[in-house]
Amino acid sequence: MNKLSIIKIGGNIIDNPTELEQFLTDFSKIEGHKVLVHGGGKSATKMAQSIGLVPQMIDGRRITDAPMLDVVVMIYAGEINKNVVAQLQANGTNAVGFSGADGNLILSTKRNHPTIDYGFVGDVQKVNTPLLETLLNSGITPVFCAITHDGQGQLLNTNADTIASELAIALSHVFEVTLTYCFEKPGVLYDADDDSSVIEQINHQLYTKLKAEKAIHSGMIPKLDNCFNSLSKGVQKIKIGHHRMLQNASVIHTSIEL
Repeated sequence: MNKLSIIKIGGNIIDNPTELEQFLTDFSKIEGHKVLVHGGGKSATKMAQSIGLVPQMIDGRRITDAPMLDVVVMIYAGEINKNVVAQLQANGTNAVGFSGADGNLILSTKRNHPTIDYGFVGDVQKVNTPLLETLLNSGITPVFCAITHDGQGQLLNTNADTIASELAIALSHVFEVTLTYCFEKPGVLYDADDDSSVIEQINHQLYTKLKAEKAIHSGMIPKLDNCFNSLSKGVQKIKIGHHRMLQNASVIHTSIEL
């Protein structure tokens, strides 16, 4: 079974041109099949504020009304995605940018929450694995933004960590998948203010304990929930940490296991 690397980069890398350039250089050196998934960074928030919209967040997740959807599509699928693709081409990686609507690659449904109206936010239902497999085997590196669709003409803002996780699960049927979450920290930390407190290995038992102790909280919980869901559904390996680990195996990071 061919190996496949799925890398998700967080917004703080996108917001820092120097970090982004270094990340894309490192990403381009990864051998074999690879997929990149990117979040949106602060650009969408800045753009929204510049035209008088007030961004709303609940539990770290963006409320996406119709005007905000216009902004995130423009920034995620447009500005950020195309700049990343152009920089990858400059690094010799034949990248193609995608939203979930392109080629019907990621189909979602609008989130139906009992008490919160998230607006135009999508929950992934299906990944077009055969088309992705064809693209990868043709030497294409897909670059996904955090936008999917519902098959009825509606675009949906969709959590990038979840997109990476769902792609990894779907593609683990045809590839040996390593899923890597790259962000500005060196890994999952015991103490969020101490970068030297990396938890180098987390299994489900330890995760449950750390959540109960509130050592792991807020935005890290949905990220790790996604990780354990992916592992339980066939993804071989998951790593979380700074993008330096992509080209240097000795860089300390967090490995997730069941």
